Amino acid sequence: MERRGSEPERDEQETPLLERGSEDDVKKAPAFCSSRCGLALLSCYGFFVVYSLRVNLSVALVDMLNSTQHSSTNHSSSVCPAHDAPSPHVHNHTANVYDWDSETQGWILGSFFYGYITTQVLGGYLANRFGPKWLLGFGILVTVIFTLLTPVAADLGAGFLIAVRVVEGIGEGVTFPAMYTMWASWAPPLERSRLLTITYLGAQLGTVVALPLSGEICFYLGWTYVFYIFGVFGLVWFVLWAFLVSNSPLTHPRISEKERLYITASLKNELSSSPRDIPWRAIATSRPLWAIVVTHFSFNWTFYTLLTLLPTYMKDVLGFSIQQNGMLSALPYLGAGFMALAAGQLADYLRETCLYPTAIVRKFFTIVGTIGPAVFLVAAGHTGCNYILAVAFLTICSSLGGVACAGFNINHLDIAPSYAGILLAITNTFGTIPGMVGPVIARSLTKHNTLEEWRSVFYIAAAINVFGAAIYTAFSRGDVQPWAVKSAASQQD
Repeated sequence: MERRGSEPERDEQETPLLERGSEDDVKKAPAFCSSRCGLALLSCYGFFVVYSLRVNLSVALVDMLNSTQHSSTNHSSSVCPAHDAPSPHVHNHTANVYDWDSETQGWILGSFFYGYITTQVLGGYLANRFGPKWLLGFGILVTVIFTLLTPVAADLGAGFLIAVRVVEGIGEGVTFPAMYTMWASWAPPLERSRLLTITYLGAQLGTVVALPLSGEICFYLGWTYVFYIFGVFGLVWFVLWAFLVSNSPLTHPRISEKERLYITASLKNELSSSPRDIPWRAIATSRPLWAIVVTHFSFNWTFYTLLTLLPTYMKDVLGFSIQQNGMLSALPYLGAGFMALAAGQLADYLRETCLYPTAIVRKFFTIVGTIGPAVFLVAAGHTGCNYILAVAFLTICSSLGGVACAGFNINHLDIAPSYAGILLAITNTFGTIPGMVGPVIARSLTKHNTLEEWRSVFYIAAAINVFGAAIYTAFSRGDVQPWAVKSAASQQD
């Protein structure tokens, strides 16, 4: 991390990013009402859909279970007393319920990631080869269609529901690699943090809206409508995406010539002359990439543990009702969304105006976004039945996690913009493993839903976070790697 490192890192720290190309020959195109801003908003909506479809089952599952059988297995002196607020309305119980034990619940919640992991690298390759627009569009459309089929699958049995969730994961597996490939062609270097965090904001908003809204839908309409309503949101997005988005500025029919020239000129010294010739060996042996891999895995362990199991924790440990559950489970992600957006703005300000090196900026935001959540996650495990303090600590935990969006999450585009989709696919493949095994391990450790059992889950997640932060601090970089740029002088785009 000290400035006298390798020659490329010293070069990066001593030369402001704007002076490393011929950007000063081209005037910056305003972002307001621009095509890249429109892409950011549509991608934000797209990831709103992606995450709403991913998390709605976490709340719906609470209402899908046979409450009589479920509650009889969950009495423990360590579990907080229920404190449901009286409601003037009657909870809708017309939908079918099922007798699934805690281990089956863990497999249902984790099954999405078994499909999700299989299409990461394939998605990055296909996006790089054929373009990201339709790959991303159809990936989300597949998820939407199978979401609409979820109630039928649940009636057929847990095995069918698991199979449907696996297919949904296969569809969503291509989304992040395709989006990164898209931004590699659309995001000027000094706007990456801002544009990417707007995209990531959609993921947080999807979680924020889906959790409380799913609780309300379960209460008033029945859990089946959770999947129907969010499925419609997805269909609307697909129509907009199909008609309004292009793979690159060069093929966009409505972009201004000023913006097209600004984007292509700002990227020409960072993109490979032959991006389809993927340097697999160099990628596989890149230490900066493996630093992102480890950090992505570590960060996602905490993220997916909370994403899939927080509604269960709110109900079975803290004693909140289905309505209270959704709202309180959403609070952490509301904070994360705001923090991610603020971190993106601050990161680009530090790089563009204060001329801080990219590597230092990425490390700072990654440390805050991993160590901070670890501290408050451990603290949450020691709040006992202090509901206010528990919710506050979990909210701060996830909120600080949003800061990491301006750290390691964007670092793929810093070190190899031409292959950002491929790199994201690789890191997200490893980052998906926590989603597969985390819920299963957590539910196996919390069979009686005691505070002591959940405390061990929080300890494990916090320790993994700290390990990831240490590896990233030691080995990450912020400059374009030599293997990612072939004969820059010959580049024509």
